[in-house]
Amino acid sequence: MPAPDDRTEKQQAAQQAVDILHEISTLLNCHLDRRTLSICISMIENGVNPEALAAVVKELRKEGQIDAAAAAAAASTTARRR
Repeated sequence: MPAPDDRTEKQQAAQQAVDILHEISTLLNCHLDRRTLSICISMIENGVNPEALAAVVKELRKEGQIDAAAAAAAASTTARRR
């Protein structure tokens, strides 16, 4: 079992890596928060294909935009009826 200091150092190193990757993500306008980025990193570390993961993220964003547009249209229609 690793010593508590080893765990703390590993946690700090992992946090620093996420911070650096989040800065890069921000510079590239990826629009990923730290939590989402951490989940993606974990998935890649566990063997998920990075390109497939990127494709899924893009698809989910498209679906989210479509859902948001539909909700806005529904709200607009409801507001007009009143």
